[in-house]
Amino acid sequence: MTDTWSKADLHIHSDFSDGLATIPEIMQHVQDNTDLSVIAITDHNTIEGALLAKSLEHEYDLEVVVGEEISTKSGHVIGLFLEEHIPAGMTVAETIAAISEQGGVAMIPHPFSAQGVFGPFGVKGFGAALNELAFQALEVYNSMPFLVFANRVAAKVFAGGQGIAATGGSDAHVLQGIGKGYTVFRGSTTANLRSSIDALETRAETGKGGLAIALRYAYTFPRIRRQREWNRAVCKPQRVSA
Repeated sequence: MTDTWSKADLHIHSDFSDGLATIPEIMQHVQDNTDLSVIAITDHNTIEGALLAKSLEHEYDLEVVVGEEISTKSGHVIGLFLEEHIPAGMTVAETIAAISEQGGVAMIPHPFSAQGVFGPFGVKGFGAALNELAFQALEVYNSMPFLVFANRVAAKVFAGGQGIAATGGSDAHVLQGIGKGYTVFRGSTTANLRSSIDALETRAETGKGGLAIALRYAYTFPRIRRQREWNRAVCKPQRVSA
C-alpha cells in the first residue's frame, strides 16, 4: 500500500455548460498553477467536455475522471467514472441507479444548498437517505463563496462509519477557482482515487484565496449566468418513461 497522498478536484465546470474556461485552458491551468494530480470535469447534464478532457489527458501531467452533474427532480447528483451521458429529469434514486449501472460513483454535491438533494433544511432527512439512496460519496466541502452555511451543515452531519466517502471540490466556473476545494486520496492516479473512495479513506480540504475568488465570481457572474441559460436550453431534461 502506497504512502503517497494526492489531491483531486472532483467538481469543475467548463464552457460545455456554465463554466467560462475551455477544456484546454482548464488542463493547462491545472498543470501550470496547481498541485492537483486528478481532476473531474462535471458539466451540467453533459459529458462532452469531460470526454474531450479525457482524450487530451496524455498531453498533460494529470489524469481526468469523466463526470457529469445531473439535474434530478430534486437536486443535483454527480456521476464520476462515467462512460455514457445520463439524462436529466429522473428521480435521485433513478439517477444513482443509472450511475451504478455504468460502474460509476454517485456523489451528492453541495448537499444542503438550494440545489442540493437535501436542501438547506434537510438535516433531519439525511439519516434516512443513507438507507434509501445508494450514493457512495458526499461533497463535504464546496469552495463556492456562497456555500459557507451549506458546508458547515455538511461537515456537521458527516461522520465516519456511515459507509460513504468524504469528498471536496471547487465547483469551479472560473480558472482561478480550480483547486480551492479538493479531495485528498491515497496514491496519485484515477485508479488510486477510485480505490480510495471505495475504501472510505478520502478527506475533503480547502485551498487558500477565498476572498479573491469571491471577488472574481462577483465580477464574472453575469457571464456565468448567460452560460447557464445556454446550457439549460441545450441540455433540456428528457422525459423518462415510467
